[in-house]
This record gives sequence, C-alpha cells and structure tokens, in this order.
Amino acid sequence: MGSGSAIRGSRVGAGPMGEAERGEAAPRVRVSFYCANGHETVPSFASEAQVPDEWDCPRCGFPAGQDRHNPPAPPRTEPYKTHLAYVKERRSDEDGAAILQEALDKLRAERAAIQAAMEAAAKN
Repeated sequence: MGSGSAIRGSRVGAGPMGEAERGEAAPRVRVSFYCANGHETVPSFASEAQVPDEWDCPRCGFPAGQDRHNPPAPPRTEPYKTHLAYVKERRSDEDGAAILQEALDKLRAERAAIQAAMEAAAKN
C-alpha cells in the first residue's frame, strides 16, 4: 500500500502551472529612482497605486528620487557625542573650573573630617 500522499504527480516546490491558475496579473508600472551615489532602482508598482516621491536605494541605503540629475541629499548623521561633549556645550571653561574647585573643596573637607574622627578614635 502507498504512503497515502494526497498530492500525486507533483514535487515539492512545484509552482503554479501558469497564469490560468493564478489569474491575471494586475497592471504594473515601473518607475526609476536615482540616489546620490548614482545607483538606479526600478521597482514596479500597481498602475492605480500612488508612486512615492522617494525610495530607499537597496545598494547603499540613501534616499532615491525620480530626478536623475538632482537626487535627494544623503541624510546627515551626527557623530557620537560623549557625555563630556554635551557638558562642554552647556558650560564654559570658567564654569567647569568653579564646579571642579567646589567638588575638590567638598572632598577635602570630608577627608579632613574622616581623618579627625580616626585620630580621635585612636586617642580613646
């Protein structure tokens, strides 16, 4: 007796036999998009669909437009800033020196208090 396979005469991965089984394809329009690196991308859209003004280039990821001679500018990426860089934008060097001096004075006062406490404990 056979394995009881419900699909006979077909192999795994076999696609539809033709347009008669799938139905008619929707009418399509192909539109060219150009990025700043000169790459051309030609996606197809349904003829009744609204074509976007920009499309992402699959080769470089930059935005692409329909004007070959005037493609959209690539996005500007800001370099990574450290916490110190952001602080320096908000504070002047004089402000930084004053804050540093205040922190050092506080630290020295705390150390002096600890030292005095240790000396008093050692005497007792």
